Amino acid sequence: MKLLRGGTEHPDVDPGTVALHARNVAFDWSGVALQWMPAEPLAGHLISALNMLLPEGERMFIATYREALPFVRDDKLREDMLGFIGQESMHAETHAKVLVDVLAEHGIDTGPYERLMEYLFRTTLGPRGDRTGQVLVERLAFIACLEHFFAWLGDWVLNADLEKFGADPRMADLFRWHGAEEVEHRNVAHDVAEYFGVGYVRRCAAMTLVFPIFLVLLLRGTRYLVHQDPQLPDHGYPRLLTGVFGAMWRGALPGVPSLLRSALSTFKPGYNPQSVGSTAQAVAYLAASPGARAAAS
Repeated sequence: MKLLRGGTEHPDVDPGTVALHARNVAFDWSGVALQWMPAEPLAGHLISALNMLLPEGERMFIATYREALPFVRDDKLREDMLGFIGQESMHAETHAKVLVDVLAEHGIDTGPYERLMEYLFRTTLGPRGDRTGQVLVERLAFIACLEHFFAWLGDWVLNADLEKFGADPRMADLFRWHGAEEVEHRNVAHDVAEYFGVGYVRRCAAMTLVFPIFLVLLLRGTRYLVHQDPQLPDHGYPRLLTGVFGAMWRGALPGVPSLLRSALSTFKPGYNPQSVGSTAQAVAYLAASPGARAAAS
């Protein structure tokens, strides 16, 4: 047995494939500080930037999978896609609520960044007239690359000791609940992309684009929050990057070497996301998550 954050045990044996389903969660965001990880406020803002990035991205995932579903004849894959859609819908709704109940409560105007995400995910990557189906396939490849990172980040946050930096337990639980579901459904986007003919070359090409775009969007979101945080100096990107690298070195964020190794792993022939994280750990955390248990009570 191994210990989860908070002392909950989880089994070493991976349970294998599990039936995916959306879980209701309930979070009381009253009193959560803008700097919810006070010993590492910059790291907290970088993680919080996901609250601004994820809702529109996940809505694009849902729209794309709904567009793809009529072409899927594999019953198991259809079932996984429907479970994935349910989970992503709950993720989008929950992170969007943080924008109102936490960031807006502290006077943070997220509108400009949200509009950027709307343009990216609705206009650039959204549904369009696509008689050949190739645009749909490219979007599925894009989603598979992003889901690789989300599963990898989910595994990281499940094992990261955010508590030693004073992390608010509710915000830590939000990202661990989300991360655990990303680990749980880590195979779905890869399987869907392969079903639609995304092979090695297309996967590598998609990752070459997705990797830098994802990092730039996260850094831009971090800069956006730092700019509006009255308790932090309004540094430009060079000093911001220096601060981010320092937080990585102290363990408040995943490090660059591990991030690069994760991206490069998708360039291996025969890559499969099954090796990212542990289903046993993810399922155990989801059973113990305070947010999930509050919704069930």
